[in-house]
Amino acid sequence: MPRFRMTVEYNGGPYVGWQRQENGPSVQGAIEAAVLSLTGETVSIRGAGRTDSGVHAMGQVIHADLTKEWSPYKLQNALNAHLRLAGERVSIIEVEAVPEFFDARFSALRRHYLYRIISRRAPLALEAGKAWWVPKALDHAVMHAAAQRLVGRHDFSTFRSAHCQANSPVRTLDRLDVTRNGELIEIRATAQSFLHNQIRSFAGTLKLAGEGKWTPDDVEAALEARDRKACGPVAPPDGLYFMQVDYPEVIIDRRRPVTNADIDADETDDPL
Repeated sequence: MPRFRMTVEYNGGPYVGWQRQENGPSVQGAIEAAVLSLTGETVSIRGAGRTDSGVHAMGQVIHADLTKEWSPYKLQNALNAHLRLAGERVSIIEVEAVPEFFDARFSALRRHYLYRIISRRAPLALEAGKAWWVPKALDHAVMHAAAQRLVGRHDFSTFRSAHCQANSPVRTLDRLDVTRNGELIEIRATAQSFLHNQIRSFAGTLKLAGEGKWTPDDVEAALEARDRKACGPVAPPDGLYFMQVDYPEVIIDRRRPVTNADIDADETDDPL
């Protein structure tokens, strides 16, 4: 069956999250309904990562198996037409035919997220639902210094939802940068994988540092506590964006023996 990789953007506000659920509309459900409407096929698509209700995406990656060969250009346009007619706030921004052993989730090397905070006294109008409004002044330099205490391989139990289903709280955080442009503060995070609520937990904790309530040492102590009770408040979903997924240039077929040539071509050391 032909396999297609798609890059998807969406406004997470109207949805219960990425994953198909019984308690409301989901992004996955919207795309699967568009595929059914277009092709008559009931498919189950896989995403590179799950996002919660209210979380947005500019670069979610999915794959879908269809019985018919499609021109990627025609498939993209047709799916977007069905999504638009259904009133969905989801857009397919790229489609590519890929080998059948490409997997949007398991082939991924790194995932990139952005958390947006707007720090100003006036409430948000145009940016409502698209950023976390913080009416207090925040020191982004202190936030960045605190964020560097979290970079590296750690037990992130403190910054993990009580409902997280991951087998281990240990993750390697490659990047956690805090920058400012006027009223906008951006927190950018990169890792191969994240725990449930990890970035929103980071954002809420770093806000305490930006307000002067916590120091970078306090943030490090919270990390070392390995206790959810030591975490700052979890930031709202509005400001979180799934930005990008990195894949190796050559995707290895995991069903066959791996050769030295494969190892040279595929730089992933720690498969998800």
